[in-house]
Amino acid sequence: MTENYLELTIGAVFVYNFVLTRFLGICPFLGVSKKIETALGMAGAVVFVMTLASFCTSVIYHYLLHNEALAAKGINLGFLQLIIFILIIAGLVQVVEIILQKLSPKLYSALGIYLPLITTNCAVLGVATINANVGRAVLPSTVFAFFSGLGFGLALLMFASLREKLDLAEVPKVFQGMAIALITAGILAMAFMGFAGLC
Repeated sequence: MTENYLELTIGAVFVYNFVLTRFLGICPFLGVSKKIETALGMAGAVVFVMTLASFCTSVIYHYLLHNEALAAKGINLGFLQLIIFILIIAGLVQVVEIILQKLSPKLYSALGIYLPLITTNCAVLGVATINANVGRAVLPSTVFAFFSGLGFGLALLMFASLREKLDLAEVPKVFQGMAIALITAGILAMAFMGFAGLC
């Protein structure tokens, strides 16, 4: 399958943005978007985990789970796909957690519970699963995952900057807190729906 990399990258960031058009990964999106610094750290961690996890899962999918030589012998390991993908993502999150704890304890404590939640972030698992279902090769899978992570980070940073501005605004009492955050996320998602049809 030949891939148009420009279409793949623009589609991953804008058209099929995992948070704002597919609505995956909402928990960390809402949880760490109060400050830009925290959002930036989470965006970096998600890009790293998403890219590396997609590379690893794509290699395992093509050379083990969807191996034609094994299929010819009657061995089908496709049923292990979800379990293996989750184990790979969980392992990579542990690596990121250890690295952040050593290199940036402040960011590690700011991310708190949301860092281990990358393991269950359905956007990370979604990228790996979509790549497998579409049958993308290893390189296009990795490119798609990297730019999907950038799209996740872009949405997170935009939302964090809007929430910081909302903290300074006079919001009616009934809309304060999570209510205005959800309304803002909805408007941001509608804006991203305008990119539909580009790819």
